[in-house]
Amino acid sequence: MSSTTTGQRIVVLGAGYAGLTAAKGAARRHAVTLVAPEDRLLHRVRRHETAAGRGRDWPAVSELTHGLPVTHRRARAVGLDPAAHRVHLDDGTGLEYDTLVYALGSRTAWHGVPGAERHAYSAERATELRRRIDTAERPGTLAVVGGGATGIELATELAEAHPRWKVRIVASGQVGGVYSARGRAHVRRVLARLGVAVHENTTVTEVTPDGLRTTAGPLGADVTVWAASLEVHPLAAEAGLAVDEHGRALVDDRLRSVSHPDVHVIGDAAAVTVPGVGTLRMGCATALPQGRYLGRLLAGRTSEPFAFRYVVQCVSLGRRDGLLQVVGADDSMRPTVFTGTAGRLAKAAIVTAVLHSLK
Repeated sequence: MSSTTTGQRIVVLGAGYAGLTAAKGAARRHAVTLVAPEDRLLHRVRRHETAAGRGRDWPAVSELTHGLPVTHRRARAVGLDPAAHRVHLDDGTGLEYDTLVYALGSRTAWHGVPGAERHAYSAERATELRRRIDTAERPGTLAVVGGGATGIELATELAEAHPRWKVRIVASGQVGGVYSARGRAHVRRVLARLGVAVHENTTVTEVTPDGLRTTAGPLGADVTVWAASLEVHPLAAEAGLAVDEHGRALVDDRLRSVSHPDVHVIGDAAAVTVPGVGTLRMGCATALPQGRYLGRLLAGRTSEPFAFRYVVQCVSLGRRDGLLQVVGADDSMRPTVFTGTAGRLAKAAIVTAVLHSLK
């Protein structure tokens, strides 16, 4: 069937990995309106490179949707009226839909820590962070708050790119605590090699212009980078969609809202539970398969329920090193890891494949 003859109005909110992939898949059969304020792909898994001045401009949304019946509305969704099948946009207009794909993703959470949002740079502000470092009168101390993959990637990339800066990483638990013992040990070795000071079991209670106040005492910092956990946009909950305790929309095995079946929710915004695997974690590794599946479902190319299993986790450790952590189908850690050049190349190949899959 021609993409312009179905008559079904499909609106996709969000042009991240999940939303863009779903829009392109659905456009094989339907005309699609893609709502997102950015004109280029926000290649989230490479923000640490941007922060270190090693990034580049990623493809335009128009380039990635070229030749498909996808209309890009450069606006932000500010309201959702499921009863009226209408999305309200920040330019004062609205869009009506027959099927809505909600893929607004997630953002760095400030967790109510005083001064954090005012004085720290989140990963979303990677370009501003790069300018702050580049325009500093002299090298100083840079503190990265967060011991997960985002914090580790930022700390190692920044330390390698700016060796005259003193870099520290601050975590409320273990740095790299999610990885296997071998994986954590390798992360610690790389941090030590790059001269990154590690502060574990240290909770930040306030961010000030000159550093951090923590449960272990004050830590000085000229620049603070905030790499805490993620939170979802509140729009789904505000609109009355059924959500879990974290605000993620509850969906069925076809990724439909359990309360509003004409709304599909994918990516970080969705609490997707797969039998034998559990509720999927936020991230590119889960968002892309969801977007790919939903695109096929909307285009009538599958009627099967969504299926997924984990294989690996990967993290960049600067330009010369990396970690590829083998995991079970349920994301549980396995002893096998690939490190050094092998880990770096594997991570680079996966990230490159992400970009290629969107083209």
